[in-house]
Amino acid sequence: MKLVTGALALALATGPALAETLEQKMTAYVTADVKAWFDDPLVQSAVADANLAHAALTQADVDALDAQWRAEVASGTGIAASIVDNPVSDRLRQHLLEAGGRVTELIVMDAKGLNVAVSGPTSDYWQGDEAKHQLTYAVGPGAMHVSEVELDESTGNYQAQVSFALTDPASGLAIGAVTIGLNAESF
Repeated sequence: MKLVTGALALALATGPALAETLEQKMTAYVTADVKAWFDDPLVQSAVADANLAHAALTQADVDALDAQWRAEVASGTGIAASIVDNPVSDRLRQHLLEAGGRVTELIVMDAKGLNVAVSGPTSDYWQGDEAKHQLTYAVGPGAMHVSEVELDESTGNYQAQVSFALTDPASGLAIGAVTIGLNAESF
């Protein structure tokens, strides 16, 4: 078990007041320092392309792709490799390195909630059944969602996910969603 110390321990122990401050700090960081990363034409184009490619998918198709991802992600092959190793994912990993430990993961999703790019492999391909997509893309431009702070078993760090609707700058419409995992202890 990881020992929680400092402001994070206090926020978790004292409840909503300090947790709200933590949430405010994380959303301010994402708004001021991270959101602009996703205005990149490379990201915007990849999401637009994914939306076109996935427009006709049924829920059964999405479920089959998700199952395929789960089968391939450990071996780094097939659909998982095509997402993890694409140029947008490379750009996300560069941003992750530049963030100096504050950012733990980055996920870009299309309109259906399918991964377009990831900073590292995710356990599933379809995020559309999760709050990170349902409370952002489905709500529309300007929507933002902050998860609870939880222990990330894979990293041993306490993190929260800040997600927002990805908006096409030309049309102003939501075209997908982005999730940023944040190391809560750094806030």
